[in-house]
Amino acid sequence: MSGKLKEVKDRIESVKSTQQITKAMKLVAASKFKKATDRIVQMRPYSVKLGEMLGNIVTATEGDVKLELAEKRTSIDNMLLAVITSDKGLCGGFNANIIKQAKLVIEANIDLYNAGKISLMPIGKKAKDAFKKDKNLTIIDEHLDLFSKLNFDNSVEAIEFILDGYTSGQFDKVNVCYAQFVNAAVQNFKTVDFLPIPKIEGKATGDDGKKSAKSDYIFEPDKFTLIQELAPKILKTQFYSYLLDSNASEHGARMTAMENASENANAMLKDLKIAYNKARQAAITTELTEIVSGAAALKGG
Repeated sequence: MSGKLKEVKDRIESVKSTQQITKAMKLVAASKFKKATDRIVQMRPYSVKLGEMLGNIVTATEGDVKLELAEKRTSIDNMLLAVITSDKGLCGGFNANIIKQAKLVIEANIDLYNAGKISLMPIGKKAKDAFKKDKNLTIIDEHLDLFSKLNFDNSVEAIEFILDGYTSGQFDKVNVCYAQFVNAAVQNFKTVDFLPIPKIEGKATGDDGKKSAKSDYIFEPDKFTLIQELAPKILKTQFYSYLLDSNASEHGARMTAMENASENANAMLKDLKIAYNKARQAAITTELTEIVSGAAALKGG
């Protein structure tokens, strides 16, 4: 019985040690979470409005100005899929859900995948780990470690690679998989059509039922100069907001996961302590029985 007591006691110590680690990781994630949420909360309204404006401009100028970044290719021969995950694990189903989104995109473009025409740009080591053994995908990992020093200037290099690839014809379509931050416990895992720039569908007007753009604009200077300068800058801002969203979502998911792990450790400790007390009581009862039996035997002799 003493061996069982030692085993249960060792398990209790092990769980306590693990619980200390999960509590510490929760505190670290919470400190990073606050900073990350402040950044995305401040950035999101600006990014969303710019995205709406870009879509409206592209729609309003259709036929007047040729914008290569908004021009749909007649055939999709090559595709780029940017997958934004974290560098580290222990954040619940955060990375698994983003990777699931990426696999859904691949399944939707299975002909390109089978032909080896899909390039994958992982941002975050977990994305590369998930697909590095897939021989049908071309892995572009030059921008893998953006989260090691996340700022706008570093993100510009990644988006310029995407824009150059699209304008040069290296890619005919670009999708981005990321986690949109809602709160610490909730993230929306999304896939967005990044390039070509999607147009904004207007509401039907008039008896003919034709759709018109949601907004009209007065351009100064001319449309071509303004759009050619404006579109890449807005796309860079949008892509940076995807990074900030995923960063905040990662820390929120890790904070929640570590809190759940700590609570599970408490429940496990409670069960182990009950088991320990039962084993201890059984050992005491056995020892008392042996003492009484021995005393009775001596008395009888």
